[in-house]
Amino acid sequence: MIKRLRKKFILISIVTVTSVLLLLFAGVNIVNLVSVRSKLDKTINMITENSGKMPEPAKSADHPGFGQRPFNPVNGERFDKETPFQTRFFVVWFDEDENVTNYNLDKIAAVETDEIDDFAETAAEHGEGSGFDSGYLFRVVKQDDSTYMAVFLDCHKETSSVVTLAAVSAAVTLFCIILICIIIVLLSGRAVRPVIESDTKQKQFITDAGHELKTPITVISTCLSVLEMEVGKQKWIDKAAAQTDKLKNLVNSLVTLSKSDEGSQPAKLSFDISTAVCETAESFSDFAGQKGHPIVSDIEPSVPFCGDEFSVRRLVSILIDNAVKYSSDGSEIALSLKKHKKGVLITVSNRCENINAEELPKLFDRFYRADKSRNSSSGGFGLGLSIARSVCESHKGFIRAETPDGTTIVFTAYLGSF
Repeated sequence: MIKRLRKKFILISIVTVTSVLLLLFAGVNIVNLVSVRSKLDKTINMITENSGKMPEPAKSADHPGFGQRPFNPVNGERFDKETPFQTRFFVVWFDEDENVTNYNLDKIAAVETDEIDDFAETAAEHGEGSGFDSGYLFRVVKQDDSTYMAVFLDCHKETSSVVTLAAVSAAVTLFCIILICIIIVLLSGRAVRPVIESDTKQKQFITDAGHELKTPITVISTCLSVLEMEVGKQKWIDKAAAQTDKLKNLVNSLVTLSKSDEGSQPAKLSFDISTAVCETAESFSDFAGQKGHPIVSDIEPSVPFCGDEFSVRRLVSILIDNAVKYSSDGSEIALSLKKHKKGVLITVSNRCENINAEELPKLFDRFYRADKSRNSSSGGFGLGLSIARSVCESHKGFIRAETPDGTTIVFTAYLGSF
């Protein structure tokens, strides 16, 4: 249980931290991309509105304040004397037949004259509006004389900065995730230490209490036997002996669960599980027959298995005993054993009244009893199915309860062979 708790803590912590870092990574890069694109859009708008030319910056005399950067007179954007030299663009004019009528390459050196036709063709195919091609953001507008003007803004520098930031932030994010995962794994033991200490004390208490109770229970049982020999059989002595036996079974069950919680591995011995299941079912056949519940077995013969034979026999006993106690009157109990993957599948089914499908997962909780079908008159404590689940988990398996039709309950136990 502690190992599962620690694994769950590590998983939840890693998923949470990874999600936060990935959201941070995505947020930073999205904000940067939107900011760069907004700046480029404003620049190309400024050039387009100024008929394909970079507007002249405002003179310093218009802004006497020291250190203040003058505004662009076109649309109010920040604009200074260096802006025209930092902005690389070229303009192409063409008619409706895609014939280039004019072009301006004064503000760029990377584009040759023989490339103008290709850029004009791209702009003409796109039509009015903005587009992106070969590292250039372009905008096509229609002139008053039915010709078109296409402004191509060089975005290689901005694109490179966006890609660089994305690569660097991705590397940093990955490094942080790996580092935090290592830290979480190393510190997870300290994080769950209070739970481990509390659980250890609880298990130790149950084990110590069980051993301490065994002695007085044995003494009481012995004294009742001696008293019966002296005074003869009496109903009061029988009732006291019956309750003593129940108390002894309760203590043994609690000690068994406490040991299983400690994570002790079952004995790894090879045996014929078919024989073990058959013998266990046979030991219950007379008892079940007297209760009006014949056992119908479908056991695959000679199935080898590596595990704890005693625990497997106890598992089958718990499932059959549970079926006998809670089966509907006159109904049979079906028991089957099949090979499944690397282990075996044991199934016990019986008809049962008042099945609540929502309560089925709770049947494996300790001391749980359904209001009608699982009561103290049956003689149990609500620990049998908890022990059955511990046996399955110790064999790297599982157990579940299902009701296919609302009147039949099916217990399916999978045991993985070591």
